[in-house]
Amino acid sequence: MAGVGQRLEIRQGQSLVMTPQLQQAIKLLQLSNVELAEYCEAELEKNPLLERDDSAATAESRDAAEPAIAATERADESLNREDFSKVSELDSAAHENMYDGDTPQPNAGPSAASSSLTDWTTVKSGGSFEGDEDGFESTIAESATLKDHLEKQVSIAAFTDDDRLIAMSIIDGIDEAGYFRGDVKEIADRLGTEWEDVEAVLGVVQGFDPVGVAARDLAECLTLQLKARDRFDPAMQAMMSRLDLLARRDMAQLTALCGVDAEDIADMIAEIRGLNPKPGLAFGTEPVTPVVPDVFVRVGSDGAWLIELNTDTLPRLLVNNQYYAKVNKGARDKDSKNYLADCLNTANWLVKSLDQRARTILKVASEIVRQQDNFLTHGVRHLRPLNLRTIADAIQMHETTVSRVTSNKYIATPRGVFELKYFFTASIQAVNGAESHSAEAVRDRIREMIDKEEGIEILSDDRIVSLLTADGVNIARRTVAKYREAMRIPSSVERRRQKGGEAVYR
Repeated sequence: MAGVGQRLEIRQGQSLVMTPQLQQAIKLLQLSNVELAEYCEAELEKNPLLERDDSAATAESRDAAEPAIAATERADESLNREDFSKVSELDSAAHENMYDGDTPQPNAGPSAASSSLTDWTTVKSGGSFEGDEDGFESTIAESATLKDHLEKQVSIAAFTDDDRLIAMSIIDGIDEAGYFRGDVKEIADRLGTEWEDVEAVLGVVQGFDPVGVAARDLAECLTLQLKARDRFDPAMQAMMSRLDLLARRDMAQLTALCGVDAEDIADMIAEIRGLNPKPGLAFGTEPVTPVVPDVFVRVGSDGAWLIELNTDTLPRLLVNNQYYAKVNKGARDKDSKNYLADCLNTANWLVKSLDQRARTILKVASEIVRQQDNFLTHGVRHLRPLNLRTIADAIQMHETTVSRVTSNKYIATPRGVFELKYFFTASIQAVNGAESHSAEAVRDRIREMIDKEEGIEILSDDRIVSLLTADGVNIARRTVAKYREAMRIPSSVERRRQKGGEAVYR
């Protein structure tokens, strides 16, 4: 039997390599403006050739820090249209034709995409975008937090050192609403004590101000407040054990459970209404970071929509080529030269990627505004069904690129500030082949119908289906139920009970 021989063959093939720079460009596209600012700050710290474009810089320093949009040959090859057109064929994870048709102009910075538009970057209520130096951020004031308030009470409580340590661990497990979300046994194991000791300290903390703090659920929170008012009698105890009946306004079962008449039940419900289900919210929390729009839209003098990037959210970075030339000239060893070359390539790529990111966001936002013109003009009832493919086909990009652009990006319009993903809604067929309806517009109709219910005339889901069908919307009952539940609207039975219950104790 002849032996199997070995031979050497040369084959030619194609493959896509995701370079670190290309991965960086993809990452930048999906970052929010806050995350992008943090990323650029980190790059400024570790790359000596990157500089912030400070408008207050001297003319000399501005001359030293020249914009370097022209990337290295390797970067250009990775970003050109030919390379990106192969992505969909070679690797589904690399569908990143995010720069198709975009060629950055020489000496253009990240804000070049919007340089031809008027600079208006602040928003007022009512759809006006004219300047207001004091924004929403100035209204946010830092106040004492619930944790601070509880820790002060620990310091004056009659605790031993061990109990004080347990109390601080319990406070760490209390959320901003005032509920204890930790685990007693986990705290006991971590501190090397008995769980009974933790329970005892938890009982003391539950006596702190505000009343009801450190409760483990709603029933316990309300019970603590009722005990503090000396109103936790057997009837009230029975009601606390079945809050689900109270939520459904099931007066018949509540009356039988508590052993009192309807008038007493009404008084008990009124008393419970006077309690605070979230006692911790009376105290300050961490300052809330307001949403900063990435794109602004307003009506131009000719009635057309003007779309502009928010230049305040665009990092302005420059590459100091003069410093590179000076340091590179003095570098004597190969490692130093390689390090400087890597820094230059990274800096060039980052500046170019920022510029392309800005252009891509503006392109996607402009197409969304074009598609949703009726919504901006007339409101949510005129929101069109829209998907990623429609936008992608219109601007000749891949769907995954559009998806990344619309993630964590916001647009300020005369109708409010919306995430870009808000404009992509499912399609609901119309009756007799008419134009389809947006799911968001249908949800708004359902909400309005229920809000207009009068007295005990409650609309069932079937009745809502009939009204929508008469209005030209072809929708199933289960879809109405799904939308209603998503909007946290009770069923017709529960709404009828609520109406009846209000009549009892009104």
